[in-house]
Amino acid sequence: MNTLALLRAAHVLGVVIWIGGVFMVTAVLLPALRRGELGSDQLHAFRSIEGRFVWIARACVLLVGASGLWLIEALDMWPRFALAGFWWMHLMLATWAVFALVLFVLEPLVLHRWFPAWAARDPQRALAFMQWAHMFLLLLTLLTVAASVAGAHGALWFAG
Repeated sequence: MNTLALLRAAHVLGVVIWIGGVFMVTAVLLPALRRGELGSDQLHAFRSIEGRFVWIARACVLLVGASGLWLIEALDMWPRFALAGFWWMHLMLATWAVFALVLFVLEPLVLHRWFPAWAARDPQRALAFMQWAHMFLLLLTLLTVAASVAGAHGALWFAG
C-alpha cells in the first residue's frame, strides 16, 4: 500500500470515528439524558460519557487535519481553493476549523467553566441548548461528508 492510500485511509477513518461520535451523542446520548434515562444527575452522566470520547474526538480531529493537509500538499490541490467548483473543499476546511475551535478552545476554556453553572440552575434548558448545538454540528458534518464524497467523485455542484 502506498503512502497516499494510507493517508486517505487514515483521513477517512478519522472522519468516521469523529462524526460517528457526534451522531451517537446527538441521536442517542442527549435524548436519553433529557428523558432522564441515565439518572437524575444529567450533567454528571453527560460528562462521564463525553469525557471519555472528547480525547478520541480531539485525536481524530488532529488526524483528519494533518492527513488532509498532507494530502493537499502531496497531491498539489492548493489551486482548488481558488476555484468555486471545489466549494466542498472549503466546506471540509471550515467544518474541521469549527470542530478544532470547539474541541481545543471553547470546550476546555469556556464551556467547562460556563456550562456546569447553567446546568445546575436550569438543567432542561442547558441540555436543550446542548442538543441544539450538537444537532447543528451533526447537520454540518453530514452535509460536509456528502458534499465531499460527491465532489471528490466528480459531482461538482455549482461549478459555474
